[in-house]
Amino acid sequence: MDIAFIVGKFPVASETFILNQIIGLIDRGHNVDVYAKSPNQKGVIHQDIEVYQLQNSTYYDISLSSNLVKRQFQKIKVLLECSWANPRVSLYYLNPLQFGKQAITLNRLCLAAPAIINKKSKYDVIQCHFGLNGLRGLSLRNLKILQGKLVVTFHGSDVSKQLKQYGNDIYTTLWSEADYFLPISEHWKDKIISLGCDEHKTTVHHMGIDCSRFKFKTRSLQADLKVQFVSVCRLVEKKGIEYSIRAIAALVKTHPNVQYTIVGDGIQREYLQHLIRELGMEQYIHLLGWKRQDEVVQILDQSDILVAPSITSQNGDQEGIPVALMEAMAMGMPVVSTFHSGIPELVKDGVSGCLVPEKDVDGLLIKLKYLVENTEEWAKLGKAGRDYVEDSFNIQILNNHLETLYKKLIH
Repeated sequence: MDIAFIVGKFPVASETFILNQIIGLIDRGHNVDVYAKSPNQKGVIHQDIEVYQLQNSTYYDISLSSNLVKRQFQKIKVLLECSWANPRVSLYYLNPLQFGKQAITLNRLCLAAPAIINKKSKYDVIQCHFGLNGLRGLSLRNLKILQGKLVVTFHGSDVSKQLKQYGNDIYTTLWSEADYFLPISEHWKDKIISLGCDEHKTTVHHMGIDCSRFKFKTRSLQADLKVQFVSVCRLVEKKGIEYSIRAIAALVKTHPNVQYTIVGDGIQREYLQHLIRELGMEQYIHLLGWKRQDEVVQILDQSDILVAPSITSQNGDQEGIPVALMEAMAMGMPVVSTFHSGIPELVKDGVSGCLVPEKDVDGLLIKLKYLVENTEEWAKLGKAGRDYVEDSFNIQILNNHLETLYKKLIH
């Protein structure tokens, strides 16, 4: 199959779930092109980008300058590149009888440029990640820039924050014109159906991880060692790291044999660093910034308990199901998280981890204290977590399902 992925920035270190799908489909013999809004200018790039040479099959939108002179030079450059790559198709988008002023100003050509430069427009499937990219994919298909069955994956922010920002009817056209929808949890499936999505062309399709990359080990506390808590996430409001910092600070008062490591970066880093200093926790809580995937795995291997205290942010933004939870559970770690979005579909409270209400510092403290005082529970929770991730969030199984779904949709 020929498959086009419509995404935002690419590659993004925090969106390994998209990369896992792409390389999984490539491994199954399919051709994948990526159409992205912009390259990721900073952050750690996953090693699979280079291994699979995805930079050679990724095509970026033309971002035109607000400066009139620069914008005109950009358009001339696009005209030359497109004319060289595919003169016949370029002429089509320069036809004023077909596209009017959009042709004369070269705006339509700039919109079609990534596909023209790629010399390809026909695909079996156009896979869009996040709702707004679904609208973008639909527009490209309606303009005949790309062709193929349109599949849209909804993750969380696109049916929480963006609904609050743009209104509940933002996806009305998408519900009727796209071919299939893949919400990543039952929670979000119910949400999009309530918004008007056809239940008969909707299936929950989890994001997943490659379990073979995350070695399981039975967790236990060695004598005279500190309990190592860890979080791996972007430092943004919906990750709720403020609340885990406060809970750890309260825990230290009675159980000083703990360390808390936070891996990741984001707009809240300065605020969180200030909070750590304000609470006098510099000795116990450490912000490490972004790390490569192999470094993250090493940190998880050396840690005991993962904390993911997700919340609904003030702008309505919500999680999908955090991949960091899947990775930690695959490695046999007990986890502490919240009753938020699709997280209870992954973490079974009291079985494979512990869940508390959002923003509940006292509830977090109780769960963290329980795990510190009952280290014999770690092995049981960790084994249950690994088993569940292998059964329901294994990327190999999920990619097989995705491949089968695509084939049914095409035929």
